[in-house]
Amino acid sequence: MNELLLVALLGLATTSSSILGVAVGLYVPLARGLLAGMLAFAAGALISALAIELAFKGALELRQMEFHAGTAWTFMAGGFAVGAVMYYVASFLIERKGGAVRMPSRFHEFVLNRKIAQAKEWIGLLSQCELMRHLPPDAIEALLERVHLRQVDAGTTVFHAGEPGDALYIVARGAVQVVDDASSNDDARPAGDPIAELLPGTAFGEMALLTGGTRTATIRSATGADLLRIPKEEFQELIAADRTMARAVQRMSHDRAISNLRSRGSNASTWARVASNSMEYVSREETSRMLKEAGHAAGMAIILGNVLDTIPGCLVIGATFSGLANVSLTLMMGMFLGGVPEAAASAAILKKAGYRPRTIFWLWSTVLVAGVLAAAGGKLLIGQSQSLIAVFCEAVAGGAVLALVAHAMIPEAIHEGGSRIVLPTVAGFLFALYLALASVF
Repeated sequence: MNELLLVALLGLATTSSSILGVAVGLYVPLARGLLAGMLAFAAGALISALAIELAFKGALELRQMEFHAGTAWTFMAGGFAVGAVMYYVASFLIERKGGAVRMPSRFHEFVLNRKIAQAKEWIGLLSQCELMRHLPPDAIEALLERVHLRQVDAGTTVFHAGEPGDALYIVARGAVQVVDDASSNDDARPAGDPIAELLPGTAFGEMALLTGGTRTATIRSATGADLLRIPKEEFQELIAADRTMARAVQRMSHDRAISNLRSRGSNASTWARVASNSMEYVSREETSRMLKEAGHAAGMAIILGNVLDTIPGCLVIGATFSGLANVSLTLMMGMFLGGVPEAAASAAILKKAGYRPRTIFWLWSTVLVAGVLAAAGGKLLIGQSQSLIAVFCEAVAGGAVLALVAHAMIPEAIHEGGSRIVLPTVAGFLFALYLALASVF
């Protein structure tokens, strides 16, 4: 019982740095380079601890059980692989639910993926319009910044016949109907009945980008629709700033624009593929908007993400504990030091997402609980099990920690400190190596 209490306290001590990190992120503006260096140093220390104190030690235990080198390697590698896959899958699912908000580097990737996914969908729709394909595809990013999403409810009229043409529309989802209004001369068709239905990918009102003419028909949605809208003024500003685009528009005659309005030729896919290659960065406005969107109601995902990053390391601490003389100082040190900059960066971005300081402290306090329970669980479930099972379980936990280092710690350090983090990473590895050798010699 005393050992279980002691190992639980070790878990608490190891994860307590997260609360310190939250305080730093909210109230103490430390240099980003310093925090990145701490995180990189911690990552190097963890790599050393996993390689020497866990993987190699486990292999030696297997050697004592008369395992050959290849068999021992396969056994340990299998455990590490299982742990890494488990961590990756869990992290992927959590980040899709909003957990990416807790780390700047992961959130940046989340925003970029969201932007690329939306851009590809919009590009596929834009490529169906002949007018759009006459624009250089590598300039699509400037065009997409001028595309606005308009959602219309069932029964909503997009525009009426006779109104000034002020924008081009492309149906993204749902459908809209072309209505002839009361001006119809066909006695067999009542006034106001639809004469055509425009499905996703169909553009309409395109001549508003080239002329100032009035609408020739009324467009309405019977069931609701999402429309991509390009205002005439913004399109004119775009071509005014780009001579290549202006010449491309000039080459397109009025008759060709109408006849090719619903073109589905192979050029559409080629244009869309080239255009997609230009979506490589995210503006500050997009980041700020998506940060608020993703941060809203993502509290549980953030908690799960923090807990996921805590459990594997504390499991190893508990599983390998057999007395204070055998405590893995390098593993504890790596986790403790890494907790400060990780929590600091997370607290700063959560504050930008609209979370209050009290809520941020509460979210990160779950790490302390997870650390205590994981360390105690490691001692009870792994440390007291049969030797072969214990070695494999330790390898699984080690693989999850290694995945954490590669997935979050090193990318986060690079995001904050750039290539300079190479040196503190090596320094952390060498320092942990020294501690390991000192305990042996």
